[in-house]
Amino acid sequence: MAADRAAMAQLVRDLTDPLLPLFSPGRARLRLGVNTAHYDDAAAELEAFARPLWGLAPLGEGLDPWREGLAAGTDPAHPEYWGDIAEIDQRLVETAALGFALALAPEQLWDGLSGIERDRVVAWLSQALDRAGVDNNWQFFPVMVGLGLRRVGVAFDEKALEPRLDRLESFDLGRGWYSDGPTAQRDYYVPFAMHYYGLIYAGLSEDARAERFRDRAARFALDFRHWFAADGAAVPFGRSMTYRHAQAAFWGATAFAGVDALPWGETKGYLLRHLRWWESREAAGRDGLLTIGYAYPQPLLAEQYNAPGSPYWAMKAFLPLALPEAHPFWTTPETPAPLPDGVVHQPEPGVTLMRSDEGRHVVMLSGAQHNMWARGGAAKYAKFAYSTVFGFSVPAGSHGLEQGAYDSTLALSEDGRHWRCCEVPSAEGDLHLRWSPWDDVEIETWLVPRPPGHLRVHRIVSPRRLFTAEAGFAVDRDTETERDSGAGYAWAASNQGVSRIEDAADPAWPTGVRREGEVVQPHPGTNVLVPRTILPTLRGEHAPGEFWLTCLVTGRLAR
Repeated sequence: MAADRAAMAQLVRDLTDPLLPLFSPGRARLRLGVNTAHYDDAAAELEAFARPLWGLAPLGEGLDPWREGLAAGTDPAHPEYWGDIAEIDQRLVETAALGFALALAPEQLWDGLSGIERDRVVAWLSQALDRAGVDNNWQFFPVMVGLGLRRVGVAFDEKALEPRLDRLESFDLGRGWYSDGPTAQRDYYVPFAMHYYGLIYAGLSEDARAERFRDRAARFALDFRHWFAADGAAVPFGRSMTYRHAQAAFWGATAFAGVDALPWGETKGYLLRHLRWWESREAAGRDGLLTIGYAYPQPLLAEQYNAPGSPYWAMKAFLPLALPEAHPFWTTPETPAPLPDGVVHQPEPGVTLMRSDEGRHVVMLSGAQHNMWARGGAAKYAKFAYSTVFGFSVPAGSHGLEQGAYDSTLALSEDGRHWRCCEVPSAEGDLHLRWSPWDDVEIETWLVPRPPGHLRVHRIVSPRRLFTAEAGFAVDRDTETERDSGAGYAWAASNQGVSRIEDAADPAWPTGVRREGEVVQPHPGTNVLVPRTILPTLRGEHAPGEFWLTCLVTGRLAR
């Protein structure tokens, strides 16, 4: 994609044009496929209708079908009525996009409505102002509705939103970081939800709170830039990866709110390089619709809240289209990231970022997070390492290492067939964690950055005999060039690069253990970047008692 506004606008059209033939007769719903999310079909079809507005409203064109659908979906007498909004409801989530769109494109979405249609839109959206929602970024959804109502001249009790905004600000962790509610998660919901909505508020409001949102974003930018490789790839980590382009939405939101913590060319570069990175990925199917998955259609990656329209949160990346062409975001040439190779620790999310190969490879070491309610949460948060080049894998089952796809983790078993790994780590400090796959098995793990690799040290105390399997990064099997394994090592190479794991037990440790290397072939569709992989792995069998495992894991790019 050329680095200019016209190219970004065309990308919005390319992503939304395939939706047009799929509108329901009243234009209030988009049925993009079979809904397997936990919410009902009406909510899923509203989601597919609403989420493209994150890109279309800043673009300010092509909104006629959405105006028609807005009138029909908010009419209780219409067969395509979206339904009333419950206290915790997917409909509440989608009100944010509708409020945002009214705030940015009232001429296209509001001015053409009749008086009774406007009354129904207001009545339906106003439900959001009274709904409890979830105690996290959801508290921003009524705020987005309020911004829309204010823009179209509808009076409401703006003071009633203050407690929600106060609660959102209470999640401030310092140095620009938020938690997404009272949870352990410090993932992309910080940039593409907490900061994103706060920056929209800041761009449309002039008060002390708006300044605080800007100030936090300026500080966060200094850390968040380390999550991106030189080619624009973001570290794949956490849930909701199917939102894809939204990983870089924060950068456009800073421009929208006038946050110039970094030079405009640098800010612009993070967003545009990320969008170009997606150009060479198979995010859309042959019909042009975004799919559930990351770098390719991948059903295993889905969370229980992913319906066919969910991926269109990707449209959040296009907020800068609301800026005039004369804005410095557009007039300043894109510049490369001025980040040297090295190690950066970020205590608020509990991660360490290692940059190598002239910035082309970023590895995140993580030891402080977990998520047990989202499908695949352990793999998405509690692996030891996440890579922009090698990604990470989600399990297809727990019978055998092939189903488990246990890259970047230590798996344990009593019988050598059924495996468990780290799910709920307890952080003991920087990259120092404790975890127990069984109540009577205690594991203490240290992760030590050694760019371009990292050292892992495990102290295990177990009353039972155990099998262990510890793996490095998974590599692309379709472009494999070589592999080897033996006593204490395993490695594999592909067009991506080389993944190697080798024992590093200190002979001075009487309980140190050396293991046997092998290359495992995980089930297809487990890795987020490539559909078929091989996985260098060390395996061991251990008697009851205390023992130590130590290894060096390295991932290098292909030259």
